[in-house]
Amino acid sequence: MNHRDKLEQQKLEDYKKNPTINMADSINRSVSGDLEALTRGSFLTRILTTLVVIGGLLVFLLLK
Repeated sequence: MNHRDKLEQQKLEDYKKNPTINMADSINRSVSGDLEALTRGSFLTRILTTLVVIGGLLVFLLLK
């Protein structure tokens, strides 16, 4: 098991022990965002995320 799997397993156990922690976690993520979620997933997800970020930077630099 790698580090992310251990963290995910620990999070699931915490949710089972205290169900209201899920709501608090959701509210906190909606305020601050979860940038790690952009790098999770398959190779295709990472490629699409990279293209969107590069495209956004190009648009920002060209409109400057």
